[in-house]
This record gives sequence, C-alpha cells and structure tokens, in this order.
Amino acid sequence: MSETEIEIPRPTSGDVLERILEDHRLFEDLLREARRTDTDRTAARAALAEVLMAHATAEEEKVYPELRRARAITEHEEEHGEEEHAEIIEALLEFLRAKGTDTQKYDDTLEELATVVNHHSNEEEQTILNPAREDVSLERREELGVAWLTRRNELLAEGCGSEEQVAAKLDEAVDEGVLAPEDAREEADEIEEEAKEKAKAVEEAAKKD
Repeated sequence: MSETEIEIPRPTSGDVLERILEDHRLFEDLLREARRTDTDRTAARAALAEVLMAHATAEEEKVYPELRRARAITEHEEEHGEEEHAEIIEALLEFLRAKGTDTQKYDDTLEELATVVNHHSNEEEQTILNPAREDVSLERREELGVAWLTRRNELLAEGCGSEEQVAAKLDEAVDEGVLAPEDAREEADEIEEEAKEKAKAVEEAAKKD
C-alpha cells in the first residue's frame, strides 16, 4: 500500500457526474502540489497515484458499461475512455519511476502526466459526462454514484497506486489490447515525428519559393 500524508476525500453518495468532476478538480490540485517546491512532493505523488488508479478502475468497472447500456455513450467512446486511462497509467508509471523529487526527470514526467490527465478530463467531460447528463436520470446517476464511489473507496482503502500495481495495470491494458505494445507505440511515435519534420520542411521550402 502506498503511504501518503495527504487525505483523499472519500464521499459515499451523490450524482456520479458531479463526483467525477470533483475528482477531476482533485487531480488538478494534486498536480499543482506535486509541482510546488515548498510542499511534500513525495506525499503529493503518492496521493495522485492512488486517486488516479482508483478513479479510472472504478469508472471502467461501474460507470462506462452502465452509460453504454443506457446509450448515453457508444462502444467506441467507452473504448476510447479506457485507452486514455491506459495512457495515463503509462505516464503515471514513468512519473513514479523518477528517482527523487528534485530532478529534471521528476519535472519532465510530471508535465507529461499532467498533459494526458488534463486532456482526458476535458474530453471525458465533453463526450461522456455531458451526454450522460442529458440521457441518464438523476435517480440513476445517484445509484451509479454509490456504486462508483463504493468501488473507488475500496481501492483507496486497499492501496492501488504503488509502482508495482501501476505496472501490473499497464501490462493488463496491453494484454487486453487496450494499448498497443510499447515497441509498436515507439515505432508509431518515430513515424509521426518523421512526418512532422517532413511537413515542416515542405512548409519552409514553400515560404522560400
């Protein structure tokens, strides 16, 4: 179990959409704490890992399937949400593996994590939470709130954000085909980078003509 001195809120009921939004704001707060030099960065990193893992796992188990059954989201949107969770877990693992909290590696991996977390939160709010607000009754959202929070809080109580647990979750995502193997993703990144450089060269050449 990961030790942290930061108390993570553990509500037990409420509209699932509002509770998810509260966690999104909590992510932002913990990312800020992890950046500061006058706070306990080790505690902030541990708390961030725990809540990111508990939040995502409980969403995939208790929220996404129900929203798809209610036709508030499509199968593609559910799969895309799971893929983005896997990308967050991958970035989180790199952040946890950064030795110490006063290194360039710590700062770089923190910003990479912040980028994927913020992207996912924004996209989820627009493409999953907003449709659910229109298509799912408040009564049902409150039932989902209890189910999601119960699972989230169980995971927090057990501890789910150690480096080993995050690595195992990433392996699970690859095994299930949610995320491509690392070597394939690295190759895709290289191809994308080469394409960007080629496009930039074409633009620069056009400017000179």
